[in-house]
Amino acid sequence: MNNLPNFIDASFEELFYSAVDKAMPLLGESGRQAARGTGRRPIQKANEKFYNIALIDIRLPDISGVELLAKIKETKPKMRKMIITGYPTLQNAVETLNKGADAYIIKPLDIEKTLAAIEEQLKKQREEQEMTEEQLVKYIETRAKQIEETERQ
Repeated sequence: MNNLPNFIDASFEELFYSAVDKAMPLLGESGRQAARGTGRRPIQKANEKFYNIALIDIRLPDISGVELLAKIKETKPKMRKMIITGYPTLQNAVETLNKGADAYIIKPLDIEKTLAAIEEQLKKQREEQEMTEEQLVKYIETRAKQIEETERQ
């Protein structure tokens, strides 16, 4: 993975672009967005290169954000997926989280909260990546010992 995060913007509103443009330099990643626009282009771009985060608007003109989310989760499970919506409902929040969204952000975007959510997702992604084979073996050994101890009791 690159040192600099790569982002995909799957939205179509100019105000959203403007908010993301303001946020990215604050992360030190100006110009790192690869795909902007509707759902089909980000799918194509995600198949060409690794992107850290997909910012997905729930309402897109050519594909639903939920459908895009599912496609990205299926083909790029390590990419962090953040749903952004101006139409928040409990139903779509639950649906998107059940389908693999890593975050759910409500418009209008609060730049500080959006940045915090992006930073949190990047941190989680780094932590997942840092789990080495050795750490995994240690975890399995420790867990096996815990299970053995539980069974003895």
